[in-house]
Amino acid sequence: MPAIHTRPPALIVRAGRRALERVREQGLRPEDVHVIPGAAGGPKALGLSGLDRAIFGVWLARAPQERSLIGSSIGSWRFAAVASSDDPAAQLAKLAELYTCQRFSKGVSPAEVTRKSTLFLEELIGGREQAILEHPWYRLSIVVVRSLAGLEDDTRGRLGLGLMKAISANMVSRRHLGRFFERGIIHDRRLPAPLAKLVDFPSHQVPLTRENLIPALLASASIPLVMSGVRNIPGAPQGVYRDGGLLDYHLDLPYQQPGVVLYPHFTDKVVPGWFDKTLPWRRGDAGRLQDVVLVAPSRAYLDSLPDKKLPDRKDFERYAGDDAGRERTWRTAIARSERLGEEFLELMDSGRVQEVLQPL
Repeated sequence: MPAIHTRPPALIVRAGRRALERVREQGLRPEDVHVIPGAAGGPKALGLSGLDRAIFGVWLARAPQERSLIGSSIGSWRFAAVASSDDPAAQLAKLAELYTCQRFSKGVSPAEVTRKSTLFLEELIGGREQAILEHPWYRLSIVVVRSLAGLEDDTRGRLGLGLMKAISANMVSRRHLGRFFERGIIHDRRLPAPLAKLVDFPSHQVPLTRENLIPALLASASIPLVMSGVRNIPGAPQGVYRDGGLLDYHLDLPYQQPGVVLYPHFTDKVVPGWFDKTLPWRRGDAGRLQDVVLVAPSRAYLDSLPDKKLPDRKDFERYAGDDAGRERTWRTAIARSERLGEEFLELMDSGRVQEVLQPL
């Protein structure tokens, strides 16, 4: 009898302690999900496009209910797209195409990247602000940081020196980042952010409005030295705001909600802050993540992509002088991500998610 060849799984599904027990006993239904986090990660989001479209365009739509979407950087942009329309799949596809078409000349200034990013957001959600604020189900929370201790300055030398100090302090202890950043959460005024009291860093929460929606989204993705900081977000404490991923890269936060936190993610690990990427001992807290079900591309799936990885920001350098080549590669990753969405729906509809689930 000839051997039967099957493709290796495209997805890894991991769960925190309480979610693991719950899903193994009861399975996972869309009505169980009350919170969806979205990590920072830039173009990596394009590689999740098919998964996002399946989750928001098909699966969650089967059980409409109030849900919190909390994101930093590109995570907040994904969720703004989702909440801006009654056709989230179309808006997610538009986000992927707009991001793919971005082109930057060598040595582009932070001010120019900021200008283009503002135009990006205006094309993606301009005129849809009220739809986000009044969405019947989704409640958007945008994570930013307010710069402290000299990091308010966009002058390259001063900002670079401030970042070096923050990196050094973080090597000693993550808690020292509180000297350099204050967490801000700009949230739907109908529902507070889905978190227990935040005690790890100074934090403030601000209601989301038409006036601060685009500034908050822009600030949430404003990587230091790549984009300019956003000054004085309307309604928030005065200051210069930057990428929420600096403190909350993968949103290792104390989630507080009645069911499951569904986390479509780029990787099967949770890294607390942007400065922790190179520190393998810094991983998410098991207590904070106990209700999380994390869904991520498998290594076998990543190996099937053109560069054996999701799109990332380094591709702008890797494909320098060949924007058309980069765009082809990214569009291939976007198209192949349909497989992630198909496998997600099959796992949920068949109940096989209980069999493949692993501890987070």
